[in-house]
Amino acid sequence: MSGQLTFDEFGRPFIIIRDQDKQKRLKGIEAHKSHILAAKTVASVLRTSLGPKGLDKLLVSPDGEVTITNDGATILGQMDVQHQIAKLMVQLSKSQDDEIGDGTTGVVVLAGSLLEQCESLIDKGLHPIRIADGYEMAARVAIKKLDQIAETYVVDPANIEPLIQVAMTSLGSKIVNRCHRQFAKIAVEAILAVADFEKRDVNFELIKVEGKVGGKLEDTQLIRGIIIDKDMSHPQMAKNIDNAKVAILTCPFEPPKPKTTHKLDVTSVEDFQKLREYEQKTFQEMIKQVKDTGANLAICQWGFDDEANHLLLSNDLPAVRWVGGPDIELIAIATGGRIVPRFSELSAEKLGNAGKVRELQFGTTKDRMLVIEDCKNTKAVTVFIRGGNKMIIEEAKRSLHDAMCVIRNLVRDNRIVYGGGAPEIACNLAIHEEANKISTLEQYAMRAFADALEAIPMALAENSGLHPIVTMTQVRARQATEKNPFLGIDCLEKGTNDMKEQHVLETLIAKKQQINLSTQVVKMILKIDDIRAPDDRMMGE
Repeated sequence: MSGQLTFDEFGRPFIIIRDQDKQKRLKGIEAHKSHILAAKTVASVLRTSLGPKGLDKLLVSPDGEVTITNDGATILGQMDVQHQIAKLMVQLSKSQDDEIGDGTTGVVVLAGSLLEQCESLIDKGLHPIRIADGYEMAARVAIKKLDQIAETYVVDPANIEPLIQVAMTSLGSKIVNRCHRQFAKIAVEAILAVADFEKRDVNFELIKVEGKVGGKLEDTQLIRGIIIDKDMSHPQMAKNIDNAKVAILTCPFEPPKPKTTHKLDVTSVEDFQKLREYEQKTFQEMIKQVKDTGANLAICQWGFDDEANHLLLSNDLPAVRWVGGPDIELIAIATGGRIVPRFSELSAEKLGNAGKVRELQFGTTKDRMLVIEDCKNTKAVTVFIRGGNKMIIEEAKRSLHDAMCVIRNLVRDNRIVYGGGAPEIACNLAIHEEANKISTLEQYAMRAFADALEAIPMALAENSGLHPIVTMTQVRARQATEKNPFLGIDCLEKGTNDMKEQHVLETLIAKKQQINLSTQVVKMILKIDDIRAPDDRMMGE
């Protein structure tokens, strides 16, 4: 009989846990070792992607779609991870991406390093809870040190040069770094266009990122308006419209139909002629209602047939059909118009205003896109990315998103720390100093936490082709003697280790979030000492 068998006081047998032979179980140190190995494996995958010289990963999905990226959250999101603890690392990266948008690789590398340090402490006989407590104390010291070395950064829409420097740090490790400054400027201008400085917030829904294969990355531009992947419904309609009055419609250009199930029998030519005349009259009436309001462009969520299309052309009313819901909303926000569900409700006040509407054509292809610019409300912008292939465009979108998130974080909290592993080394020295003042067992865990922080600068040095241990110890020794917390790894070999001179900047909230999130996840993993899971072998039989 499968299961754990026990007898009651009358000698009757009963089962406590059923199907024990079909369960896989790990307990105690074995469980901890299994967790640590899983976390180390995931972290080692991302370790080589850290920093400006980090390498990219090529991921092929089950349906054959190829993704090339070095964004931590994207890599882990597309990896088919089975182990329970490895899944926690994937969620950790996603949390960092959702909250901060940047630093997704660093947070996983740090969590993996923290768990790696746990291994030797567990082997020495330290209880996991004491290790977790020590890590918590060390994280508090690190956060305090980060607050001390942080500097306030002025976010001034009139002077965007400092913000461009911050965005360039985020883009340094990305595939777009040959258009480094151009993309950084686009990210800054897009965020400043939609930022609400009173509430200190940015609405990302007002920034549309559109990509089109063809051209080169340098052709990427910021359009202060909306781009939609549509063209005019008739090839002979006007391609450029100045001072456009836009009617935004969610009702179709077609005769009204009864709501009930209906059937119409046409038994003679006269009936058919009458029906055709009715349709034509309805179309004429609809077009007249639009023209009477003063509109010179109709944007319709639904389609319309060739007859309606011909009548629109002959009445000199350019129209765009099959425009999706999100695009309709963005056009309404940008042009200051109202979305109209019925023709009878259309009025001049509900029209949107745009300085210019033009159609873009691409090379020898028949692809066309519509640009609506010089809008009434400049708070809706579009970044239009060009690139040699779909993979480059998708990676450019992700890179730009990271850079925009960094600028958004500065709008929220304008304090920064200098990058290049400098804050980690400064926190390392501060935690070692604090650990010397503690007499309890937690001091060992605190020192382990400090050593784990060194994983970031060492990975940066290793990925830049420098000797990791020598470079790391030299910079740490200089930080200790010169008392300069801005000294980091010179990844780009510019001849100075001072990250302030190199303008390598990171937002304070991103760095704090990295330390807090990785500490929380490691504490949670340390508290797990028993795993029960269905045995795959048994399940497969």
